[in-house]
Amino acid sequence: MTNNENLDSTKTGEKNGNSDRLSDDAKQISSKARNFLSRLLDIRPDTDRESTVEAVQKDISFKGHNAWILIFSIFVASIGLNVSSTAVVIGAMLISPLMGPIVGIGMAVAINDIETLKRSFVNLGIMVGLSVLTATIYFFISPVKIETPELVARTYPTILDVLVAIFGGLALIVAKTKRGTIASVILGVAIATALMPPLCTVGYGIANSKWEYALGALYLFSINAVFIALSTFVVAKLLGFPLVRYANSRKRKRIAQIASTIAIIVIIPSVILFVKLLREQVFQSKAEEFITTNIKFNGAEVIKNTSDHKTKSIDVYLIGNPVPETTIDTWRRQMGDIEALKEAELIIHQGNDQSEDIAKLSSQLKSGILEDLYVKNQEVLENKDKRIKLLESELSKYRGDVFSFTALSKEAKINYENIEEIGYSNLITTNFQKTDTIPTFTVTWNPKLKGEELKTQQTKFRNWMKVRLSLDTLAVKNVR
Repeated sequence: MTNNENLDSTKTGEKNGNSDRLSDDAKQISSKARNFLSRLLDIRPDTDRESTVEAVQKDISFKGHNAWILIFSIFVASIGLNVSSTAVVIGAMLISPLMGPIVGIGMAVAINDIETLKRSFVNLGIMVGLSVLTATIYFFISPVKIETPELVARTYPTILDVLVAIFGGLALIVAKTKRGTIASVILGVAIATALMPPLCTVGYGIANSKWEYALGALYLFSINAVFIALSTFVVAKLLGFPLVRYANSRKRKRIAQIASTIAIIVIIPSVILFVKLLREQVFQSKAEEFITTNIKFNGAEVIKNTSDHKTKSIDVYLIGNPVPETTIDTWRRQMGDIEALKEAELIIHQGNDQSEDIAKLSSQLKSGILEDLYVKNQEVLENKDKRIKLLESELSKYRGDVFSFTALSKEAKINYENIEEIGYSNLITTNFQKTDTIPTFTVTWNPKLKGEELKTQQTKFRNWMKVRLSLDTLAVKNVR
């Protein structure tokens, strides 16, 4: 073998050795990363399964304190929705005990506990009935009947609602499974976010005979409840919660079959619904993005747009210069390149075909501006009214309207029978440094009164008048 061959052989060996070492290093890094993530995220060693099941079963019951807390929290949430206050709704969630029966259903199906499942369904019915009844009573007696944004947002489920229900349910059940920790009511806030507002909106719909709102909100509540129970079921299965043992093997098999059937019935429609809502959300977001990015023409402006996933249509309303059909065809071809919008139809409204929509939009815009001006200026107007009333009150003092002169003169005659005539006026005086207005009474006394008796009567009359009229400055002129 030549020197060159030996050199090539050595280099090849070194390359193979380096490659093997790199491969070993990569395997070690991968193994360490897996071990790190396992130690970081593994919750099984710190899971107390028996205590978790006991805690879930304890929270299922809806009576006594839990019932009253639910009633009060529903009232608070209804007030928050009624005035469109997110802070008030969040405050209601902090005290709401809604999660018990729903988590109980998920846990019961996971561990084949038919008795807990029955009890959870019964208490869930009580919870829903009590919540809807409370909300209905509030919205029936509430003087505010307007549809606030907080209410309207809870009339149909979206992918965001489902995600909140899923991750809220996961957070709660994971917190409950931690050894030595009992999840407090605060851990149910995420669940209350998905459950309380829809139940209150059902009450609003019933109280105001808006059945589409009531049904939509009830649908939203049902979807959220299903996904919360499903989250509990999944976590319980992953953590290996032990199944309930039955002495009768046939009964155990039958209950296991029932639990499995319920799980399948819940899971399959839930997955289908999740995919459906996800597609709707993607369709709407892509439509908005497409309109913002592509629908542009010199001298024309988009004033309104709507998208409907069911009919696969996107309506765009333009104002200004007419857009040529060639440009519109280009927009439609561009929209066809977007996967989520391939089957959608782009409808452009412009010119004569939009006159009715423009008139309607203009009317809505005017109403919105007037309403906004009214709301913003209401406080200013109220303050001005108060200032006017104050000024009128002060002015009435100078006019003598602060009291009834006729009634006062009759009262004076009863108290001082020797008064023969009484007069009243506002005397304006000045010392050339300031000007003042002094209420002045002119009193004519019976000539028979003389000396000390007259002075006594005059002094008493002046003091009585100051107290009677609550005036510090008062002048009385006595006439014989």
